[in-house]
Amino acid sequence: MTSRPASAIDEDIVEDDEIVDEGEPAAKPVWTGPSAARWALFTGIAIAIVVADQLTKSWIVANVEKGSGFSVLGTWLNFVYGQNSGILFGLVPQSATAFAIVSLVVIVLIVLYHRRAGRGIVMSIATALLLGGAIGNLIDRLLYGAVVDWIDMGIGQWRFWTYNIADAAITTSLVLIFVAAMFPAVAEWGTDD
Repeated sequence: MTSRPASAIDEDIVEDDEIVDEGEPAAKPVWTGPSAARWALFTGIAIAIVVADQLTKSWIVANVEKGSGFSVLGTWLNFVYGQNSGILFGLVPQSATAFAIVSLVVIVLIVLYHRRAGRGIVMSIATALLLGGAIGNLIDRLLYGAVVDWIDMGIGQWRFWTYNIADAAITTSLVLIFVAAMFPAVAEWGTDD
């Protein structure tokens, strides 16, 4: 049996059963998609959004007459039962059926996008919020023919659009995706290697 001189052994680093010269950086493994734990996080957040969204909407529909509501925090926060047959902020009204079909396609695209971009935890959270919001509003379109909106915020006569938990999740998701696009390092936080 021949032995190598100690100086030759010191020059090599053993990594994953391969000998790599110390001067050459080891090849970074190729990311093949989110881990099972990351998929669980993604799914759990989406389910939590759908459940919270649907429970609150069910409560509003059962306890408040359509078009009416009540004050929670003076004029700053009201719960008002309204329906939106369009998309976010009431744009393109009377299109619930068309948007239900579009929502199904969007849901598939969100899952596929997470499969590709869900390496960082920020992107997993963002896509999970987007998925939960899309599913929550899709359920409304299928059940009521419109999205149930109930959160009315503002100061005095200055009001924001009436929205729901699904809308809030979608908006938060879009902000996170925008920030990650502007600052790519954010998209890599908490990478799932």
